[in-house]
Amino acid sequence: MARDARSVSLARALGRGLSMKCPACGEGRMFGGFLKVQGRCETCREELHHHQADDYPAYLVIFVIAKLVFVGILFVELTYTPPYWVHFALWMPLVLFGAIGLLQPVKGFVVALQWHLGLHGFEDAKHRRTLQNKLRAGEQVSTEAHP
Repeated sequence: MARDARSVSLARALGRGLSMKCPACGEGRMFGGFLKVQGRCETCREELHHHQADDYPAYLVIFVIAKLVFVGILFVELTYTPPYWVHFALWMPLVLFGAIGLLQPVKGFVVALQWHLGLHGFEDAKHRRTLQNKLRAGEQVSTEAHP
């Protein structure tokens, strides 16, 4: 197993998620399809099927794209006052390609956030990481089941 034994910081996990890599090792691909998260990392075997990203990545993408397009439309309208077809020609490709381009990295970000925080089915993975870090630091480890 090529598992990265070191502790993974939140920033590192989120960066790995944005780059669509496994949040645990940073090497394996997170996605098997456009938005289909793989069941487990092909490199470190970390289970990723627990995620419950649902529609949250789409909401985040809509929020970001809407803010950018709104500011752009206001600026262009107040500065140049073009006809509506020019607005359509300018902003539709930005909305379409921007949303498609951001959707996968944002979903990777959300899955990595869930993984790092131990949400949904990722509790066992977080507990395992905590135990490994304590053992590495030489701390006393309780044999009781985690909550």
